[in-house]
Parts: sequence; C-alpha cells; structure tokens
Amino acid sequence: MAHIHLEDGSFYLQWVIIWTIIALVIIGICIFWLRNVRKMDSRLMTLAALCTAAAFAVFQIEIPVFGGVHLSLTPLIGILAGPAVGGVIVLIVNVFSAAIGHEGWGIIGANAIVNMAEIVGAFLIYTWLTRSMKMRALYSAGIATFLGLFLGNAVMIGIILVSGIQGKDVVLAELSLVAAANIAMAVIEAFVTAYIVAYIQKVRPDMLGVTRVAERR
Repeated sequence: MAHIHLEDGSFYLQWVIIWTIIALVIIGICIFWLRNVRKMDSRLMTLAALCTAAAFAVFQIEIPVFGGVHLSLTPLIGILAGPAVGGVIVLIVNVFSAAIGHEGWGIIGANAIVNMAEIVGAFLIYTWLTRSMKMRALYSAGIATFLGLFLGNAVMIGIILVSGIQGKDVVLAELSLVAAANIAMAVIEAFVTAYIVAYIQKVRPDMLGVTRVAERR
C-alpha cells in the first residue's frame, strides 16, 4: 500500500499545513455524515473497532524494501465499513502510528488523504462491480483492492512531488521504484482481501450488508 514514511521536517511547513487542513475537512465531512446521515449503530461501531485494531497491527508489519512497504487493509475497511467510517479509522491509525514513530506528526494529514483515496476508490469500485456488474464478491474485492491501492499510490506520488522534501531533490525515478514496490504489494493485498471478503460472505454475509443497512436509515 501507499504510505509516506517520512519524519517531521521532511515537508515544507506550508505543505504540512495544506495537507493537514484538507485532511481535517475530509474527516469533518465523514463525522458530519455519521452524525446526520448514516448514523452509527452498535454493529457498525463494533466493526469499526475491529477494523481499527486490525489496520493498526498490519501497519506495523513492515518489509524493509524501498523505505518500507506493508499491507494496509484500507480497501477492506472501505468495503466493510464504508468511506465515512473509514475516514475516522485512518485518522486514528495514523495518529497511533505517529505516536510510535512510524511516521512524522506532520505527515498525518498527507497519509490520511492517501488512505482515504484507497478507501473511497475501493468502496466505489466494489459497489459498482457487485451491484451493477453482478460480479462475485471474490473478484469484485480483488479488483477493487488493487485499483484502490493503485489510486492511493498515485495520490502519494503526487503529494510528494508537489510538497518537495527539504534539503533533497525529489527524483521521479526513485519514486517510481517505491511505486513499483507498492504495486507489487497491492497485488498481494488484492488476493488477501479478496479471500477475506469471500470468506465473510460465506460465513457472515450480514457483515457485508452493514454499510447498506446503515445507508438506508
């Protein structure tokens, strides 16, 4: 998955402020949506707690390649809980990750935007494939995960190119290597997520309906 593993001071201050404001606006919309449109119930709250714990744990399992790559579960979060809940989850996960030194505090906003791109992209693609194209959950989840992570990868590269890194020239070739490593991990995560969703559909199909039930309320 795409994640910016940079320390505080890497981005110029103005870009730290800009990405933080954008992230706060996105999270604010998510909270407004949950309070006024798609109100949380006990089932959705339990699901959100499980997704938060799982995502935080997976975030810390890092493969030391090209600055570190790892799975994220963000597409799975989008598929199971939806974008609004997902926005709150990624904020919590990124704050906790910064607290243990996984990323700089000033990078939280940028990473939240990247993660939201993955969540929203996977959610929309999965919903379209399952509802409009009538595709099986196994294939829908796999495709949605890969494309969602690909989108997040593109957003990450764009943020780094726009922000620049203090004291270092941002070389597109270096970012391309990181992007390639992330895409390779996206393929693995697509298979993992696809089989998780297929298993959930088999044993607990109601979990895949939590988002739709909440949206109708």
